Amino acid sequence: MYLFRTNRKHLAYLGYTLISIIVILLLSVGCTESSSAKSTSDNSELKEPVKLVYVDWASELASAHVVKAVIEEKLDRECQLLSVSLIAMWESIAAGDQDATVAAWLPSLQSRFLEEHRSEVQDLGPNLEGTKIGLVVPDYVNIDSITELESKADKFNNKIVGIDPHAGIMDKTAAALEAYKLENMKLVTGSGPTMTKILGKAIKEQRWIVVTGWTPHWKFAKYDLKYLQDPLGVYGEEESIHSIVRKGLREDMPKVHSFLDNFYWEPEDMQAVMLLAKNEDFSYQRAAQKWIQENEVLVDSWIEN
Repeated sequence: MYLFRTNRKHLAYLGYTLISIIVILLLSVGCTESSSAKSTSDNSELKEPVKLVYVDWASELASAHVVKAVIEEKLDRECQLLSVSLIAMWESIAAGDQDATVAAWLPSLQSRFLEEHRSEVQDLGPNLEGTKIGLVVPDYVNIDSITELESKADKFNNKIVGIDPHAGIMDKTAAALEAYKLENMKLVTGSGPTMTKILGKAIKEQRWIVVTGWTPHWKFAKYDLKYLQDPLGVYGEEESIHSIVRKGLREDMPKVHSFLDNFYWEPEDMQAVMLLAKNEDFSYQRAAQKWIQENEVLVDSWIEN
């Protein structure tokens, strides 16, 4: 009888112990599942960086860095910048390798790229209007029209200093050479920074020089320059700069898509960023951050609450 009572006692103890172990295990599993669920939730909220692509022009350095700063400071999301050629800019977005660009000069300058990739990208429309392109000379050069270039070709060393060979302004300039019969002038390819470096050196030495130019650009604030008249209208009227994004961005990154869709500023805004970078010896990143701090009302209007 004593043995039975003892066994019952032990059995009860073992039962309570077993129950306790089961409860602990269940709680442990529950905590693990909760932790796993939280981890899964956290992982689902991990944000892929926004991949922004642009061409290495002063204007697009300004806009790309402003967009990057807004995404990182206002949307709390990493943004990676990639500088590429004009062709690669469009192809990378069309392929979905990059998310967006705010550097598409339209309707004419990059129209061939838009037509080629129209079904693979989304055009969000202009982010800046009132741009201008053409041939630019220092103010001390005493000609006023493209029609005068041929007779003065030797004074320009027979060269028009250009930029990226695939840029729309280069196509327009090639057409201008033909339209104005500039047989003694040669279009030299290069890059935006190279062009401005050559321009600055020529101005310092008071030499005649003609370059492919566009507005907005810091060179117009730094130097006394003028556009040569274009009576044949080869360079067209005012252009605009568009935001182009990959297909599916709206679904993948709705807040980023909304911001890019709302992003719109004036030529004076872009030029202010360029001047901060140039005159204050700021990096474009620092210039963009300073400009954002000074223009909070405009920047906040781009962000959907």
